Amino acid sequence: MKEEISGAEYPVVFEDLHKIYEMGNEKVRALDGVTAQFKKGSFWAIMGASGSGKSTMLNILGCLDRPTSGSYFLDGHDVSSLDDDSLSDIRLKYIGFIFQSFNLIPQLTVAENIALPLYYQGVDEGHSEEVAARFASVVGLENRLKHRPTELSGGQQQRVAIARALATDPVILLADEPTGNLDSTTSVEIMEMLVNMNKMGKTVIMVTHETSIAEYAQHRLLMKDGRIDSME
Repeated sequence: MKEEISGAEYPVVFEDLHKIYEMGNEKVRALDGVTAQFKKGSFWAIMGASGSGKSTMLNILGCLDRPTSGSYFLDGHDVSSLDDDSLSDIRLKYIGFIFQSFNLIPQLTVAENIALPLYYQGVDEGHSEEVAARFASVVGLENRLKHRPTELSGGQQQRVAIARALATDPVILLADEPTGNLDSTTSVEIMEMLVNMNKMGKTVIMVTHETSIAEYAQHRLLMKDGRIDSME
């Protein structure tokens, strides 16, 4: 079965995923038998109440955590039981992250923040600078390459985060409440940018609690009590 998974058509596949946290004598089933496939080039919004399991799902999607049991295929490779070093390599190679809090390094310029994942991949400085400049232009910040995060608006900082996420040409883009710290006008700009990235072929999986933001996605996955309540 594992050799039959098509990473090209379905870059993200969950098979009977369970995640159990032990809190004293109590076992908390954060994920309780989740099976799902996310097609290449799709745009998903994961929703659910607090404690529904959506954050746990995002952590496993991003290889920030591993399931207690079950399989997670990323681009056709089972990453369910990899060690921390291997998961770190997978994150760098396959996943682009966009966070609510931007997670930029204040001491670095826009160009340096965008190029940071390339540095960890061992890409030479000259090529990294070219890539950073190209993606800064994609997000409309070609005139801000030498600025630092504190010199940018919240929307501009999120644009830097999007450019950084794209710099390594990841298999999937993961967005965790990407407009949570932005005003409504800027939120629309950021979501339209993610829609454009999706139209260019990127698979986007986003966690949000806002219905208006979820409407930008093609599909919705609703979590409830650690299980998938609906997928559409």
